[in-house]
Amino acid sequence: MSGPGFAHRNPVRAQPGYLGFLIHRVSGLALALFLPVHFWALGLALDGEARFDAFLAWTQNPVLKLVETVLVILLAVHLAGGLRVLAIEFLPWHRRQKAAVAISAGFGVAMGLIFLLNA
Repeated sequence: MSGPGFAHRNPVRAQPGYLGFLIHRVSGLALALFLPVHFWALGLALDGEARFDAFLAWTQNPVLKLVETVLVILLAVHLAGGLRVLAIEFLPWHRRQKAAVAISAGFGVAMGLIFLLNA
């Protein structure tokens, strides 16, 4: 069974733990897709100072600043999600998963906002 609205009929997908699982996987995938771009940008420094400086000037674009903020949020959410998974595996507090999901999401958003305000 699939299609629109299926998550509401599937009790597993309606639980906060599933949302935590999904956010952790999506943030990990997004970070994995970002890594080659990051390594390429670092490689520009090896090509010469002028080329790297031109790239850094391009990154001052407001749209890229927003993308950078989203990236920091993804990193913080992925870290918090990983800590949540470790807590679920090793701590006896399975009933508090809803709070762990909320704390993880709040931590990620807070880190992104702190980054945005300092950037």
